[in-house]
Amino acid sequence: MATNSGRGNPINASEGPSKVGEGAPPPVPADVKGAVKEAAGQSDGPGVHAQGQDAGAAPAGAKVKTEKELEKERKKAEKAAKFEQKKAKAAAQAPAASKNKEKKAKAQKAEEEALPSYVEETPAGEKKQLRSLDDPQLKAYNPIAVESAWYEWWEKSGFFKPEFTPDGKVKEEGSFVIVIPPPNVTGALHMGHALGNSLQDVMIRWNRMHGKTTLWLPGCDHAGISTQSVVENMLWRRQGKTRHDLGRKKFVETVWEWKEDYHKRINNAQRKMGGSTDWSREAFTMDKNLSAAVTETFVKLHEEGTIYRANRLVNWCTKLNTALSNLEVVNKELAGRTLLDVPGYDKKVEFGIIVHFKYPIEGTEETIEVATTRPETMLGDTGIAVHPKDERYKHLVGKNAIHPFIPGRLLPIVADDYVDLEFGTGAVKITPAHDPNDFALGQRHNLKFINILTDDGLMNENAGPYKGQKRFDVRYSIQADLKERGLYVDKKDNPMKVPLCEKSKDIIEPIMKPQWWMRMKDLAAEAIKVVKNGEIKIKPETAEKSYYRWMEDINDWCLSRQLWWGHQCPVYFANVEGEAGDRADDKLWFSGRTEEEAQAKAEKALPGKKFTLERDEDVLDTWFSSGLWPFSTLGWPNKTHDLQTLYPTSVLETGWDILFFWIARMIMLGLKMVGEIPFREVYCHSLVRDSEGRKMSKSLGNVIDPLDVISGIPLEKLHEKLALGNLHPSEVEKATKYQKTAFPDGIPQCGADALRFCMVNYTTGGGDINFDIKVMHGYRKFCNKIYQATKYVLSKIDQDFIPQKTGKLTGKESLAEKWILHKMNTAAKEINESIADREFNKSTLTVYQYWYNHLCDVYIENSKALIQDGTADEKRSAVDTLYTALDNALRLIHPFMPFLTEELWQRLPRRPGDETPSIMLARYPTYDPELDDPAAEAAYELVQGCSKGIRSLMAEYALKDEAKVFVQTYDETAHQTAVDQVQSIKSLSGKGVTDIEVISGSQPRPAGCVAFPVSSSAAVFLHVKGRVDIDDEISKANKKLEKTRLAIAKQSKLLSDPGYQQKVTAAIQEADKKRLADFESEAKGFEGTIKQFEALKLE
Repeated sequence: MATNSGRGNPINASEGPSKVGEGAPPPVPADVKGAVKEAAGQSDGPGVHAQGQDAGAAPAGAKVKTEKELEKERKKAEKAAKFEQKKAKAAAQAPAASKNKEKKAKAQKAEEEALPSYVEETPAGEKKQLRSLDDPQLKAYNPIAVESAWYEWWEKSGFFKPEFTPDGKVKEEGSFVIVIPPPNVTGALHMGHALGNSLQDVMIRWNRMHGKTTLWLPGCDHAGISTQSVVENMLWRRQGKTRHDLGRKKFVETVWEWKEDYHKRINNAQRKMGGSTDWSREAFTMDKNLSAAVTETFVKLHEEGTIYRANRLVNWCTKLNTALSNLEVVNKELAGRTLLDVPGYDKKVEFGIIVHFKYPIEGTEETIEVATTRPETMLGDTGIAVHPKDERYKHLVGKNAIHPFIPGRLLPIVADDYVDLEFGTGAVKITPAHDPNDFALGQRHNLKFINILTDDGLMNENAGPYKGQKRFDVRYSIQADLKERGLYVDKKDNPMKVPLCEKSKDIIEPIMKPQWWMRMKDLAAEAIKVVKNGEIKIKPETAEKSYYRWMEDINDWCLSRQLWWGHQCPVYFANVEGEAGDRADDKLWFSGRTEEEAQAKAEKALPGKKFTLERDEDVLDTWFSSGLWPFSTLGWPNKTHDLQTLYPTSVLETGWDILFFWIARMIMLGLKMVGEIPFREVYCHSLVRDSEGRKMSKSLGNVIDPLDVISGIPLEKLHEKLALGNLHPSEVEKATKYQKTAFPDGIPQCGADALRFCMVNYTTGGGDINFDIKVMHGYRKFCNKIYQATKYVLSKIDQDFIPQKTGKLTGKESLAEKWILHKMNTAAKEINESIADREFNKSTLTVYQYWYNHLCDVYIENSKALIQDGTADEKRSAVDTLYTALDNALRLIHPFMPFLTEELWQRLPRRPGDETPSIMLARYPTYDPELDDPAAEAAYELVQGCSKGIRSLMAEYALKDEAKVFVQTYDETAHQTAVDQVQSIKSLSGKGVTDIEVISGSQPRPAGCVAFPVSSSAAVFLHVKGRVDIDDEISKANKKLEKTRLAIAKQSKLLSDPGYQQKVTAAIQEADKKRLADFESEAKGFEGTIKQFEALKLE
């Protein structure tokens, strides 16, 4: 595309979809951070099923050693070991020194045991040959080994292609189509692409698993200005040549060569991230068919007058030598005098000032004072305006001022209501050819339009003695010359906006140029209508409001770009013999799909005249071809099968920053050219910033390559990548400094699945994202959790195990099994709802909780006892449920983590009759009313609460063995549950519990015990008499009681508030009442504990 936005993360974006300047970007939810940290740090306890460290636990960026290097390290280690043996006696006498050496020895051992580089043995494109999980590469989670080979097989097998019915129609379940926002073919992808691709692939894989005809269409954008700028910089740095040295043909060939190289890199990165795009339909904006779509659109719109020729002011970038649209100009706010860097100038240039000076009045001794923020533009002044009611200047209206530096130039003094009587001197200098406001004044008063600049930003022949000088050098010299002539008055600070080229950071100059323009008002009106009537939904709401604001105040679109790379305008100028020919005259331009068509149009319009046709050298704005993307990629203007069956597309997912550049234009052009909306929904994701909340910029060194996150990279390599780019040496130095601070150990290897899951988790639909590599690496630990849990389950499934035909209930399930199936069912329901509602963060939290808190930490732990000590029926049922819970867990998380889930799912046996070749084609779990069991959920959560309470008490009182425990229940349901599940409670409470007795609420409180209130239904008691310091425990209990009483007071106040009672729903009020009851139960428990300890003292 025409900007480096990366479809969602522009290098220089200054704001998010929220209102400008309102608050900081939202942090990752605390519960997620906590869970990630817990996952990262846990080494033992519930949910840890296998010994061995995560294969990525070595220092970030650690170099993988060759066999020779490893042998050398082994010899070194042997020598070191012998040396350490000799020093053993001395080491024993110096414990501190010994510890340090022990650490070094361990480090050496770890280095010795570092895995060699993983070598994939599967032939490319074939189904992966699964190695034993005892293979050294697979003992712990190793993303390189896990992610290898699967993608090539998916692609070769055609799994990414849309599946139609035999008669070529979409499947009964419907269709789901996304056209990828095409990345600029200007270099590596960044985290903005990783975010967008992750979200899109989650939606694509989820819909594919629901059985729909699914297409995610990939492609790249030629990115006219960006690509030409990068290649020109490369040419200059490497060869000292400009594009003009090569000529247009050779330069375009050079760009094509460069494009092929970088295009492959981009596609490789998309594959590495696991994107399930249909590569057989890949598009490029300068492909034959897409170029034909551009020509068709231009010609049709020119024929009907929507595209027209006009000589108007354009935003001119002297660095890039091209016009820009308003959207490609960034307005920098200045509070006052500021020195700015400008390309092509060794010293900074002064802005944010206003200079006052005087013009002499012809034939008198009078002068008239004016002011300007751009002193150099006075060389293009052709008039002075005053207010018609301004008494100070009424006598001067109709007279002329004399230009002090341009001989013979007179400036008519005109009266116009545009002038503000109260502002400044009340007299305004008019520069019609270099200022948008002055342009209108010049037209109204028939003033001369004099251009004073060359395309390169030098003064031209109209600047008199300043010809050939740089524009901003003249800014200073002209002030000196005014002083010399006694016409200089003053210079003051002036708050202002300075227009900058988004690409080059050059100062934009308004210059008169004949260009191609598109009328936008009527197109915008139709595009507003389809959003307002709900045909297209734009999310989040802030993006929809921004859309309306811009569309309702839209200006005509300048299409021309003075570049060589891009779609050359399909329009020809007729050079009529014997006539001068005005290139701004639309009547002398003829568009055509071919030159022959243009020739025929010209002959008809110019009968009897001799002429030759000359094609316009300009190219079209990149966003013109991008605006056709949703339908040109499906074959338009041809009536292809894809266009007829898959258009309109379903969702357009992209960054809010290109809402106007791209989204609005696709809607307008889709309606205009095809007669239908291009997509039914727009989802605008947030922008990715660094961990400090700063925008990502190559010059800051905080732009992160997703491939570096997937594979890991040492700090030195990050520095080397900076040096390979097109950054100025001063920018390389600044970026290097940042990288040392942000990534002191480089970027750790995270893998594609952790990258994807983290990016989706970041997507809350709110403000911008503060990317933190530590959070992402934490999700790699989550991948390890999934890996180890699955390994454990596989170890408990016999070789001859055949799963039940379905995952339906058999009637033999234990309470724990009913609970996990209920949790699985609830998770499926909530994840499906969340993805459908685009609540991506919520979907990741739900699947994380199911995997981590429910499956790993609870059910797998509880199933150990059932499998080890249960009857044959109990064991079989536990394993069946384990299979169902794991199979569904893998399918639930597959859209987020495609590689890990395929690797593990392929190792599971299939249900009878199930021949699904890949998890990506397996059915996504959906809600099943039969598995919904709130009673089992409540009962098992009582079991969990009791075991948690027991573990808490044992930890608090430091009891590790021979623990005697009582469970006291306060209602019949809780009592029956505790009695039935006493073995489960004991199993989940740890090995230190020797005996658990269940007693009813009518029985006296157990003597010699401390209490842990589980809920209003139950409490657990740990016998501590004779094993703890009683006075110390009384003090602790009093503090807890005081804290609980404060909570009771707060909760009671809330519940008694009339406003709360009126506004809050009954369900929430009921939950809050239960909390109060639980607090009161806690207080009673602490009171009882204190009394019990007091009684113990008297014994």
